[in-house]
Amino acid sequence: MKSSLLFNFSVNKENKTINIQREFNAELELVWKAWTEAELLNQWWAPKPYHIETKSLDLKVGGMWLYAMVSPENEKTWCKADYKEIEPNKLLSWLDAFCEENGIENTLKPRSLWTNLFTEKNGVTLVDIILKHDKLEDIETMIKMGFKEGFEMALSNLDQYIESQFKLRKQNKPNNMARVSTYLNFPGNTEEAFNFYKQVFKSDFINGIKRFDEVPDDHNHPPMDESVKKMVLHVELPILGGHILMGTDAPKEFGMTVNLGNNMHINLEPESREEAKRLFDALSEGGNIEMPIQDMFWGAYFGSCADKFGINWMINYQNQ
Repeated sequence: MKSSLLFNFSVNKENKTINIQREFNAELELVWKAWTEAELLNQWWAPKPYHIETKSLDLKVGGMWLYAMVSPENEKTWCKADYKEIEPNKLLSWLDAFCEENGIENTLKPRSLWTNLFTEKNGVTLVDIILKHDKLEDIETMIKMGFKEGFEMALSNLDQYIESQFKLRKQNKPNNMARVSTYLNFPGNTEEAFNFYKQVFKSDFINGIKRFDEVPDDHNHPPMDESVKKMVLHVELPILGGHILMGTDAPKEFGMTVNLGNNMHINLEPESREEAKRLFDALSEGGNIEMPIQDMFWGAYFGSCADKFGINWMINYQNQ
């Protein structure tokens, strides 16, 4: 695991540009997906405690990504990206803008032309980002508003959560023996709930309770809020017949929210990649795909969906 990933941020006043270079400890194809698929962008694009909600994403030249930046008070600021150039796994360029819910541009606010170049070397992907502006004043305004800190946080906060969570799950299940579990999300009271279930089922946790302050700092992440450190990152509890109950806190500081409907999934861990694909295709037919099944940057072949009856499923094949 690479312990220090590049993050460079510079301003060229003469050219009226901001240049950002950011490395990811993942293959190029996976990083490209994280920048081009709505389900993944929704998870990482916003700095905590904000999150984004994508209304539409049409990945083609002339297409548009339309999304809302949502505050903890549920206030929405609408933004869009008009795609200008696309070369899969190489180049992604868009012109951004503030707008209203249907994509009509706010002409009083400045736009930035983003050019993102993707390259990979030895399993590490570099994204070289250039933001071009019409006026130097626009850059100065962005810097004063905390663009650098916010964007750095957006690039790293969800990486930290997901990668570490699935690393712990791999430790708890070191092989690909088929397993079915139930995965529960809580707004901060996972430990209270699982201590209750522990008493009910007269069982004990597998490898104890893992907390957010145990997350390894492999990516030089920004400091974690004290309110998050003692929250539950991952816990597993056997209940009946070999069934495993899993749980995690979903901190609002990471832009996450728990609602009725997304607080519980049936988690399937099949023995093979082929069986994972078959199960996902069958369960999602006629339902709603939350995240298409695909190779993820934490090392799993993973997808989630709600079936046509409204039941939530997670399919997770952990590559060994």
